[in-house]
Amino acid sequence: MKNLKIATAQFENKSGDKAYNLSVIKNLAQKAAQQGADVIAFHECSVTGYTFARHLNKQQMLDIAELIPDGPSVIELTAYAREFNVAILAGLFEKDEQGNLFKAYICVDKNGLVAKHRKLHPFINPHLTPGNSYTVFDLLGWKCGILICYDNNIIENVRATKLLGADIVFMPHVTMCTPSTRPGAGFVDPQLWFDKENNRQLLRAEFDGLKGRSWLMKWLPARAYDNAIYAVFANPIGMDDDQLKNGCSMVIDPYGDVIAECTSLENEIAVAEVSEDKLKQAGGYRYIKARKPELYGDIIGKPHQSEQKVVWLDE
Repeated sequence: MKNLKIATAQFENKSGDKAYNLSVIKNLAQKAAQQGADVIAFHECSVTGYTFARHLNKQQMLDIAELIPDGPSVIELTAYAREFNVAILAGLFEKDEQGNLFKAYICVDKNGLVAKHRKLHPFINPHLTPGNSYTVFDLLGWKCGILICYDNNIIENVRATKLLGADIVFMPHVTMCTPSTRPGAGFVDPQLWFDKENNRQLLRAEFDGLKGRSWLMKWLPARAYDNAIYAVFANPIGMDDDQLKNGCSMVIDPYGDVIAECTSLENEIAVAEVSEDKLKQAGGYRYIKARKPELYGDIIGKPHQSEQKVVWLDE
């Protein structure tokens, strides 16, 4: 496999304003291409916005959702991919011909849709249907997977995606800076953002502390390290509806090291080059080879009643 340059992006989306969000995606995709990136990844629901959907009824959700691959946003993203010769990954609400609704994340290149993942553990709106399969696909000679936000908190999902062949897992999120039972969690005051020039130090402290990045670093590097994958994390910056998000989009290598990260308070990209050699040199490669599923296959696969409360918890 040839080395691949991957960009991850953070930007402040506008709720329900697909034209605006697509214009920012276009701008950042162009910047990524100019920096030599082969791929750029955006956050969960980057096309539509996310948090505002908690207020929508089913008809309103159907109005903002699109068919995939024939919807206008897929067509528009494909045009950007063709213009800039860069693969683009972005998220939106999906509907099917039967009126079912999904949280979707897609990959397009110059020829159109390459892959689509439906979130396995959707939050935010009760009318969303969970996806029922893992997503692994070929992209520029690499095996890639997609897991959306809370999908990544269930460790079995990341391991299963790896065992299906993925060496890069795209992990789009809208997360951090929300209430939780864990110590240090909570919202960040939106008033700080409305005067961010004078509040940069306070914002950085909040964004990097236990409400934000410090919590993320407790678990996200472990997903990459344990599974010998590149984890491509994307998260919005700024206001998402009435909630402030902290960005910190990053690429983590199979050693669990951050090799590129967005660190400003602006719309931004960070570009990392990924190489095949780390996949086998990292400890996770050896750990996967050493597994003894005969000891725990029945334990892990034992049926149970899944519980998921549709409330604001860390994703």
